[in-house]
Amino acid sequence: MADLSTNIHHLHLKNPVMLASGTCGFAEEINDFFDISAVGGVFLKGTTLRNRDGNAYPRMAETASGMLNAVGLQNKGIDYFIEQIYPRIRDYDTALIVNVNGSTIEEYIEVTEKVNSLDRIPAIELNISCPNVKEGGMAFGITCQGAEAVTRAVRRVYDKTLIVKLSPNVTDVAEIARAVVAEGADSVSLVNTFLGMAIDPETRKPLLSTVTGGLSGPAIMPIALRMVWQVAQAVNVPVIGLGGIMDAADVIRFLLAGATAVQVGTVLFKDPLSPLKMIDGLKEYMNRHGVDAVRELTGGLQW
Repeated sequence: MADLSTNIHHLHLKNPVMLASGTCGFAEEINDFFDISAVGGVFLKGTTLRNRDGNAYPRMAETASGMLNAVGLQNKGIDYFIEQIYPRIRDYDTALIVNVNGSTIEEYIEVTEKVNSLDRIPAIELNISCPNVKEGGMAFGITCQGAEAVTRAVRRVYDKTLIVKLSPNVTDVAEIARAVVAEGADSVSLVNTFLGMAIDPETRKPLLSTVTGGLSGPAIMPIALRMVWQVAQAVNVPVIGLGGIMDAADVIRFLLAGATAVQVGTVLFKDPLSPLKMIDGLKEYMNRHGVDAVRELTGGLQW
């Protein structure tokens, strides 16, 4: 029987298919469609120190083979999460990972310290790559100095598995990956969305209130795959791949490129049951190719 289990540092996953932050709320929403315990993990919606209303509408737009979003990290803040949401989801039988955001390093630290006290949250995803906020976010992730500073500060106050989410909107993503690993990151996840825009030719206006937003979906998959491959060769920590994954074949592509696990997101808007189909397809592939453990696929690209 195919062994789908894998590890991200001290984080043990029953399978490598996880749900990307911002696409499945705080796990309860997607649990209405299928048993959340079936997936390897859930990256919860981006969480900040205080309430954020997000950007003005419209903040989502469909594009060719993808979508743009400019939600802007709408959430009610870490205290609300701890008091109202965490008690309802803490017993879900899957890895729950908080996506931590801040406008300043001090905010990142404060949110992290609060999450560190939650016994059923075994990891955080440090988001230094969101393109849809005016302060913080991607500003930290586009230079080595910024990425190093926030990773170093968070590492000092966090003693569980630290995953840093990288921006693709950089010249050399492998350089940023090496920088955060040197400051204590246990894993890196990539890629976040690409900065893009859409225009309505009839009104001559942008389709998003913010003019630009984050592009996700199958349109970005080949670029994301290339970046994961580059980073996997540059660092010696587990890499989590994401960006336009639509089916089991895409999961396998990211694993072969060097990913230990993957996140799926935009596809959930098209088919909420797609993660289950990916897991079944991965099992079928492993049985057909005589692969005993999914870990054997990681970095298996031949050229």
